[in-house]
Amino acid sequence: MARESESGLPIEPVYGPAALEGWDPEQKLGEPGRYPFTRGVYPSMYTGRPWTMRQYAGFGTATESNARYKQLIANGTMGLSVAFDLPTQMGHDSDAPIASGEVGKVGVAIDSIDDMRVLFGGIPLDKVSTSMTINAPAALLLLMYQLVGEEQGVAAEQLTGTIQNDVLKEYIARGTYIFPPKPSLRLIADIFKYCKAEIPKWNTISISGYHMAEAGASPAQEIAFTLADGIEYVRTAVAAGMDVDDFAPRLSFFFVARTTILEEVAKFRAARRIWARVMKEEFGAKNPKSLMLRFHTQTAGVQLTAQQPEVNLVRVAVQGLGAVLGGTQSLHTNSFDEAIALPTDKSARLALRTQQVLAYETDVTATVDPFAGSYVVEKMTDDVEAAALELMDKVEELGGAVSAIEHGFQKSEIERSAYRIAQETDSGERVVVGVNRFQLDEEEPYEPLRVDPAIEAQQAERLAKLRAERDQEAVDAALAALKKAAEGDADTDNVLYPMKDALRARATVGEVCNALREVWGTYVPSDAF
Repeated sequence: MARESESGLPIEPVYGPAALEGWDPEQKLGEPGRYPFTRGVYPSMYTGRPWTMRQYAGFGTATESNARYKQLIANGTMGLSVAFDLPTQMGHDSDAPIASGEVGKVGVAIDSIDDMRVLFGGIPLDKVSTSMTINAPAALLLLMYQLVGEEQGVAAEQLTGTIQNDVLKEYIARGTYIFPPKPSLRLIADIFKYCKAEIPKWNTISISGYHMAEAGASPAQEIAFTLADGIEYVRTAVAAGMDVDDFAPRLSFFFVARTTILEEVAKFRAARRIWARVMKEEFGAKNPKSLMLRFHTQTAGVQLTAQQPEVNLVRVAVQGLGAVLGGTQSLHTNSFDEAIALPTDKSARLALRTQQVLAYETDVTATVDPFAGSYVVEKMTDDVEAAALELMDKVEELGGAVSAIEHGFQKSEIERSAYRIAQETDSGERVVVGVNRFQLDEEEPYEPLRVDPAIEAQQAERLAKLRAERDQEAVDAALAALKKAAEGDADTDNVLYPMKDALRARATVGEVCNALREVWGTYVPSDAF
């Protein structure tokens, strides 16, 4: 009896040559590192070096997070990935009334350049690659990172890393937006231009399907809506006067890895193929690097359970294996206790060790694209690709990603998928070990990591001290220049330059975002949502 995949596509009990009848391996596969990149973006993949092992971390104060980063580096992490608290993500200072109760809770609180100095104190920014999960205020955090690098004596050309900077998925699935879509896209185009001129090795955007998947998107929906957002960003940059090959090589993507290994591998391979074709045929990209879909993967937090949390170690290992078999460029493995609270030092170390076992104790790094030519994986790759392209066509029919967002299309499709998953779990059709089968009568006690509530008061004290010490006239002048640039012509006025001056003068995240709110307004979802 056939089963269905996560995308609702049939999975047959047996596959053979008939499943690929009329299938052209040259067109579909090619060689690793060559168009259409189905088999991976680099010729040698992990046979030359493993993926970048990133661990997503950040909580409480900059001091606490700095200590965690140093522990991760000592344990073999190859790149840092910064989690910011909700006030920072939404452009509010820690002492703003709206921030009450959220300071330092789901990430580190960063209010100013002072906090950024502490966060990366003693960490050589010319030797680590840093990914920052920040969207609407991405430009601010990038500029503060650059300023800290300058203070360390590190030239901007030496900085490597990624800002997520993907605001469209915030309107679809996550909600930490600030400005309406049009000025948000202008800000992203300004970031592309700024980084080309000032920080050339920086990945300017990480176009994210992960949060859509966490909201319930199927694998086909995840890549369809993510790639549609990517197309919107490319169109925006081209419309702003940039040549596609000047910025496309620095685009990157961010996907989830679920426990369903075969479909996840197929999803990653299909996404590479679709993106290569779009960049070549729609945008006329000439640089092979512009055609490459390079991506970071995080294991599926939504699949972790608070019941029998140790079982999550197994889930994360399986999910990480799927990401590696699918050809990810970097990977974060979740800690087993994340369904309960922030990870402890031990659980974060175990998550990293999971990656190290995959890289150094298995043979999956011995050959490129181990599943190439597999009847089932090739058929599933074709099926996921076809399903994703159908959804992308629907987005285009609605006028592109932004217009489809305004119609509520992506959100409603994801909600339908999430409802189906919930129904299957409630009925027991979808087995979740420890939740609807194989339960324990009594759960073992677990002591989670807790964030000190005094952090909020401490951050407020730091802000009061900062405002008392700084040159307020310089801050006011810099914020006025920022507002003037935001009011100006998007083709000539890049807001990142006056923004950097304001942050150097010790303007806060909230003050900079409020200056832009005065000019651009804030986004209010339509009734379509």
